[in-house]
Amino acid sequence: MDWNKLYESRRTTAEEAVKVIKSGNRIFMTGNVSVPQKLLAALVEYAPNLKDVEICQALSIGPADYVKPGMEEHVRVNTLFISANVRKAVWEGRADFTPVLLSEFPLLFKRGILPVDVALIHVSPPDEHGFCSLGVEVGLTKTPAEAAKIIIAEVNEQMPRTLGDSFIHVSRLTHIVPVNYPIVEMPMGEEGDTIARRIAEHIAALIPDGATMQMGIGSIPDAVLNFLYSKKDLGIHSEMISDGVIGLVEAGVLTNACKTLHPGKIVVGFILGTQRLYSWVHDNPLLEFHRTEYVNDPFVIAQNERMVAINSAIEVDLTGQVCADSIGPKFFSGIGGQLDFIYGSSRSNGGVPIIAMPSTNTMKDGTQVSKIVPMLKQGAGVVTGRNHVHYVVTEYGVADLYGKTIRQRVKALIGIAHPDFRADLEKQAKELSWI
Repeated sequence: MDWNKLYESRRTTAEEAVKVIKSGNRIFMTGNVSVPQKLLAALVEYAPNLKDVEICQALSIGPADYVKPGMEEHVRVNTLFISANVRKAVWEGRADFTPVLLSEFPLLFKRGILPVDVALIHVSPPDEHGFCSLGVEVGLTKTPAEAAKIIIAEVNEQMPRTLGDSFIHVSRLTHIVPVNYPIVEMPMGEEGDTIARRIAEHIAALIPDGATMQMGIGSIPDAVLNFLYSKKDLGIHSEMISDGVIGLVEAGVLTNACKTLHPGKIVVGFILGTQRLYSWVHDNPLLEFHRTEYVNDPFVIAQNERMVAINSAIEVDLTGQVCADSIGPKFFSGIGGQLDFIYGSSRSNGGVPIIAMPSTNTMKDGTQVSKIVPMLKQGAGVVTGRNHVHYVVTEYGVADLYGKTIRQRVKALIGIAHPDFRADLEKQAKELSWI
């Protein structure tokens, strides 16, 4: 059948489309800034007709009516990365959290560990051959969508057409819901964040010319980009990018010319940013979007020489253990791609694995606490073990832990802690017989 006729025959409304969802179904919902908002809103309205429906997702941006109290009796979220809009529901036991490496997230669906009945996805309009692009979120979506029995797609006039392994044919879409609304914005940088800028300066000094970089989520990785304009021939291989890369490309710094894997191309899984970024990536052959099980595979990452990984932490203990997903036993986010890229970059020839964070955190009552601690909080999760850590960076400098004894690590980490906490850290380290 001509794909245009097929497209027209499968057009429907969001309200009609969600009626194919049955009690007991498992739904995969595309996330990040690509959450299909009209479909999700329709599902919330239809939810009283359902029981025991599970929504599997990663980070999601936007309204969270689907996790409001009482909704779990009909539709219960199983999030594999905790975003702010579902955090309270997880804490209160109204939503579930499944910890998993980002590189293995899509494989849970592909291998049938989490069989998918229905996929809710968000795509660009079809091209002349009938192929829609998954747009701003390819990496975590393509494989689970392919594993689903039913695919319901929002086809958005404002979704950019991104290139690479990013396409799905109209014939694969069982229900098509045309929409026209702007993609949600999620800027990474924070103007005036002087601590992030000081950390970024230290990180920039570790990045060699010709490096390939991974930029994790947050203000610090984005701030690093501002200090790289004197570098030469940098490249990107990252689960995500934001607006900051555009300036480096335009300045001739981010050429990808020295990459040993996919030379000349920015390799990425998804993007988070503003409309400027979404317009820039549209039909841009500089970028190749790939599945996350490929982008985040440590053994793929390691093929990039001079691979630099920049990731954050909630706290780091004096032996080098990194907690990045919980505050004590309270789950806060998820493992994400941190271990994938820390391990991958550590195996890279000339690789630079970096954990970066401010030296302190300010509590709700205004109290400052050190993020470098003698021991992680009881119940805290270790995302990156002490054996994998190389560099830890705060606004006070760089601690190189690789190949160092516990005594050397302790001294190095105390040296980059906030000055107000150094004496107490030293005292506790002595009590533990570490120094």
